[in-house]
Amino acid sequence: MADGKVKVTREVDGGAETLELTLPAVVTTDLRLNEPRYVTLPNIMKAKKKQMDIVKPEDLGVDVKPRIKTLKVTEPPKRSAGVKVPDVAALVQKLKTEAKVI
Repeated sequence: MADGKVKVTREVDGGAETLELTLPAVVTTDLRLNEPRYVTLPNIMKAKKKQMDIVKPEDLGVDVKPRIKTLKVTEPPKRSAGVKVPDVAALVQKLKTEAKVI
């Protein structure tokens, strides 16, 4: 990141492609971004001995008041059962007459 721009590299079929985006921008990543670190037993024991500071949001000046109001929650409509066709000709005929997609 520099001068209000960000350079990103993405994988494409032919290799890698580097893009330069102006900020603000949305950049997503996948699981192969980095290697996960696994916790060792000595580090677990050290973590148990560490002091844990408890900080309230008000102490940090953060407003945690809910801003989203749920008006209604309903289940999606039930899906109807599918239809089996005996052969390709019958499928094409149903797509033309009933579904009108061909």
